[in-house]
Amino acid sequence: MNPPLRSAEDREACIAAVLDGTMDIIATDHAPHAAHEKNVEFERAPNGVTGLETALGATLRILHGEHGMPLLKVLALFTSAPAQAFRLRDLGHDLGRIAPGAAADLVVFDPNAQWSYNAAQTVSKSRNTPFHGSPMLGRVRYTLVAGTMRYGAAD
Repeated sequence: MNPPLRSAEDREACIAAVLDGTMDIIATDHAPHAAHEKNVEFERAPNGVTGLETALGATLRILHGEHGMPLLKVLALFTSAPAQAFRLRDLGHDLGRIAPGAAADLVVFDPNAQWSYNAAQTVSKSRNTPFHGSPMLGRVRYTLVAGTMRYGAAD
């Protein structure tokens, strides 16, 4: 991550900023670097961590589970808030909402599922993560892109 969150105070400041509305969007910078790229001196290592598989589970655990942020508000940080902030609909992109005629880019998840992230079982091309062994809340079951299943299995 750039800048790296080195201390508990850094992490707590980020959480506080989301909770009080100072930061109103959450995005991932899924940066799956190979082990040999990361296994160098700190200054030479490329920035970034694997984040796609942990973004929802870690965010729900921390903001919703630990800090009581309403579920729909947490989800808006990933969806409607970025679409509004970047005026995607004004640019002809119907994203960030569920509505007739809108793009069916959806994630179906179980908000109550509790699990732990295991980097050895990731589907990412990389294992560089600060979340190995961390408890997660909410588990993605299916992902649809333009209405087509891209992750999960049809029942």
